[in-house]
Amino acid sequence: MTQIIKWGGTLVACCLSVIVWGQIYAPEDSLHFPIEKSLPAKVLHAEPLYIDLIRDLGARKGEREWNVGAATVDRLRFDRYEALIEYEWAPRDRLGLEIELPLTFYGPVTARLDSVKPSNRIESLKTAAQWSFWVSPQHKTTLALGYINELELTDLNRMRSGPFFTGNTFNPFLVAAKRLSQNWHSSVYTGPQFTLRFKDGNWDRRYELHANLHYMLSGTRNFVGLEVNQYFGKAGHDIRLRPQMRLEINDHFLVGIVAGIPVSTREEGLSSFIRLIYEPPHKKKKV
Repeated sequence: MTQIIKWGGTLVACCLSVIVWGQIYAPEDSLHFPIEKSLPAKVLHAEPLYIDLIRDLGARKGEREWNVGAATVDRLRFDRYEALIEYEWAPRDRLGLEIELPLTFYGPVTARLDSVKPSNRIESLKTAAQWSFWVSPQHKTTLALGYINELELTDLNRMRSGPFFTGNTFNPFLVAAKRLSQNWHSSVYTGPQFTLRFKDGNWDRRYELHANLHYMLSGTRNFVGLEVNQYFGKAGHDIRLRPQMRLEINDHFLVGIVAGIPVSTREEGLSSFIRLIYEPPHKKKKV
């Protein structure tokens, strides 16, 4: 408990320092991207770091982004290590596509000798699309519809002996984002998840609702904020609080740092997550 309090206090102190620095030293910032006649309107929104979006809301043709992420989760009886490799791109204005490969590994059992840890695995082949169907600089709001498809893979130690694919998850979603002021950003990400198990044909269902509030420093893409992840299913209501911050290293490289705090479960402790974001330069569309 003492370590949790110290860690939480340090994170809060860092966030407050960043906000104060931004208020005193940062230059003014517009509420949306510069209006260019050759480009469609696009509102600047803070993108959550854990449940991230499929390219920026209001994506413009030619935009690209690479993500590499790593997480450590305390499962009490053992540690879980997560990693992801992700590529996003916009083949046309306001349409984003994504391919992701998430991996999970488990540390040695530490609590009980009779505990059995899950097998290491490549979780799935994840593909996604997101369409920003309403972008309003006047209202500082963007609405988007999306779909994620996850073709789930078997455990690494069973790939040679068992079926390669074990199931498929279907996940349509809606994103609503609004600039509350020059610096404050809000968004909601919500939708159902349906998972088909190939072995027995059974379906698993749950609903997700993620609420986000961020403070972005004027004149930069740096922010601090809170992401609240909620899942509703047969097992009940699962809640995770994820305080986070993003740092802009240069025009093309950003780093996101996230802490995970479980609220509604005793089976999982604290977690940490880091996301490295690289946005290659892209050519602007000619008039």
